[in-house]
Amino acid sequence: MVLYDEIGVGYRAHRRADARLAARIHHALGDAATVVNVGAGAGGYEPTDREVVAVEPSQAMIDQRPADAARAIRASAEALPFDDDAFDAALAILTIHHWRDPIAGLTELGRVAKKRVVIFTWDPTHPGFWIARYFPALRDHDDATFASVAALESILGRGLVEEVPIPQDCTDGFLGAYWRRPAAFLDPDKRRAISTFSKIAGVDEGCARLAADLASGVWAEENAALEAHEALDLGYRLVTFELIARDDQPA
Repeated sequence: MVLYDEIGVGYRAHRRADARLAARIHHALGDAATVVNVGAGAGGYEPTDREVVAVEPSQAMIDQRPADAARAIRASAEALPFDDDAFDAALAILTIHHWRDPIAGLTELGRVAKKRVVIFTWDPTHPGFWIARYFPALRDHDDATFASVAALESILGRGLVEEVPIPQDCTDGFLGAYWRRPAAFLDPDKRRAISTFSKIAGVDEGCARLAADLASGVWAEENAALEAHEALDLGYRLVTFELIARDDQPA
């Protein structure tokens, strides 16, 4: 079963594209007039001023796409049903860690894109944030499943790497969105929209420890410095790969 066919119902209620992140992603696409969005989900970050085709393996996610969203094709990143250079750009938003074969998927992005590949991801070389204290298995899982920027570059070549600080009121409820709103992790519906929680053990125990520390004031005391920040670098990276035209590559 595709993971999001099981956990993706109601996803859009908590995973709404953050306009600030969207602006940066759309800027990175540059002059690309045609875009393939791989691992597109409900299509939250798809630009509306370009021709977009979405690729998504989960029917549950496709069913949640707005009526006016880009055309969606049910397929996997590892076997994109398009010709070489079919699009000006390929886009992948917080999705590579779900792919069965990231190397194959990244190679496919580079194959179907003519100008550039834009990837928004999390780099496991970053230390992360306080959440690992309560859910240590979460960090272990993400360290093992997220590809580092160096790993991306080993497939697609040197990329332009940008830090993306996450606003404290981020509207897209991925893991880092709640770094200053710890009570959100006690909401099972919000956790359901964060895929890693469906893959690790010890979630109930971690929630119990977090609830106790919130009630006692321990969390607030230990994380008081966070109140001074409106956005924080948690390890999220926007990486843009400018592709060398195949005709210009050495034989």
